[in-house]
Amino acid sequence: MMNTLRLTFFIPLLSSSLVWSGYLEYNQDVLTPEDWTHVGRVKPKEELELTFALKQQNVDLLEETLRLVSDPDSAQYGKHLHLEEVASLVRPSELTQKVVRHWLQSHGITNCQTVITHDFLQCTMTAKVAETLLPGSKFHRYARDSHTVVRSSAPYSVHDDIHQHLDFVGGLHRFPPKGQDPSKASSDRKQKQPEAGIHLGVTPAILRARYNLSATDVGKAQNNSQAVAQFLEQYYSPADLAEFMMMFGRSFQHLSQVDRVVGTQGAGKAGLEASLDVEYIMSTGANVSTWVFTNPGRHESQEPFLQWMVLLSNMSDLPWVHTISYGDDEDSLSTAYMMRINTEFMKAGVRGISLLFASGDSGAGCKHLGKGQNSFRPSFPASSPYVTTVGGTSFKNPFKVTYEITDYISGGGFSNVFKMPDYQVSAVDSYLKTVATSLPPQVYFNISGRAYPDMAALSDNYWVVINRVPVPWVSGTSASTPVVGGMLSLINDQRLLKGLPALGFLNPRLYKLKGQALFDVTEGCHEGCLDEQVQGEGFCAAPLWDPVTGWGTPNYPELLAVLLAD
Repeated sequence: MMNTLRLTFFIPLLSSSLVWSGYLEYNQDVLTPEDWTHVGRVKPKEELELTFALKQQNVDLLEETLRLVSDPDSAQYGKHLHLEEVASLVRPSELTQKVVRHWLQSHGITNCQTVITHDFLQCTMTAKVAETLLPGSKFHRYARDSHTVVRSSAPYSVHDDIHQHLDFVGGLHRFPPKGQDPSKASSDRKQKQPEAGIHLGVTPAILRARYNLSATDVGKAQNNSQAVAQFLEQYYSPADLAEFMMMFGRSFQHLSQVDRVVGTQGAGKAGLEASLDVEYIMSTGANVSTWVFTNPGRHESQEPFLQWMVLLSNMSDLPWVHTISYGDDEDSLSTAYMMRINTEFMKAGVRGISLLFASGDSGAGCKHLGKGQNSFRPSFPASSPYVTTVGGTSFKNPFKVTYEITDYISGGGFSNVFKMPDYQVSAVDSYLKTVATSLPPQVYFNISGRAYPDMAALSDNYWVVINRVPVPWVSGTSASTPVVGGMLSLINDQRLLKGLPALGFLNPRLYKLKGQALFDVTEGCHEGCLDEQVQGEGFCAAPLWDPVTGWGTPNYPELLAVLLAD
């Protein structure tokens, strides 16, 4: 029941003398997605834009720097780097840059743009040249609704002399799936009729009541900002935002306009996902300057998520908090690809940027291994050790501001790719010991993997204004994530007013709080595999940290107090 936007990524190169993407073995359905219609072969002279991710230097040093600037017990805490300093750290070697550029130029490719960190090249070329550059590739055009993309229908190869200098080539294979409707996360819930005089769903006022934000808890700092990132033809409507604030924002000072849109907003109706993100980060992080990254891609061959990553590597001035509501199954991506994306997350973290990702709406997930055996299915980027992942909760009584319980769709579990980071070992070990007798069988999960989520917020029964109409019963961790992001923006606001640095990568400090200043969620389980062994159940909430709601939900004034103490 995944409600978060799901973006399927391109496949990076795998190691061999002739390097094949190898995705046919695992994702044959990618080539003929049911909801895309094949239009035809791309003409040889048609232009494409491909992105080349060059291998970086000093990734280990980058990781250590992130640890030091994010650990409150470190003398380096809060001493974030400027983009130019990050560039000098990770910039590809002169040899790598020379080899890749020579390879491109030898095929007549000269129209390329780089970024400040020099680790991405975006190049324009004809389809004929691209197919010569990447043997095996065959570019076709596909359509869905009014949207078209250009993708290769076959795997490609790159000689090892080039492969050792590249992490991947973006813009070839993966089709963006349909963004899923956040209202569907509520469609299967039993809708009780509320008693008279009780609230009919989550609004900004309900969130402020539950998390103890007062009318004066709004942004005041001039140098503070927050952002949401939208993909997959998702657009917000300025008119909807103004209407939402007029309806639900009367009790606190707020902004009714986005200050900056990075990218191009598409035409047509607003998307529910985009409306949800913008309306709730701006009503929780009220009166804080807000940006929207909206990235349909300038060309049919571009990957929208990759375009956002490239932008982060090329903008010196960025908001301090970014919330992103999408994910994909770890097992649909290669480890090499995810490792490179993790490096991009680290680059943001050392700059003092907080990246928050939704944990997903499929509970523990489920993968059918065959012969009657299943396993849980973790999601990425939720499973990245370098982002803060947000799960979901519900009110015990959906029509009263009560304590919270697990939302059964809340994504969570253990990565099959990334080892457990040091900052969470103690918390996770404690959980595993506490619930040892009731854990799912260990064949279902990797007990030594990065565990998520890190924290949570309400994810059930939100009101959203879309196309000027108030819509109830919108649910999913795509709701909880901007709510947590907005509160972190308010805390950043107070830190900046005191002359303190922004929070940056939150997890090392969050785990050292050991649940202090958060409402512990100890009731309920999320969904898992529907089989005889686990009978539809994944993990269950427990005291302190758990892989369903993390450390719990924010008690804003207490969280503000502990995160202002430096």
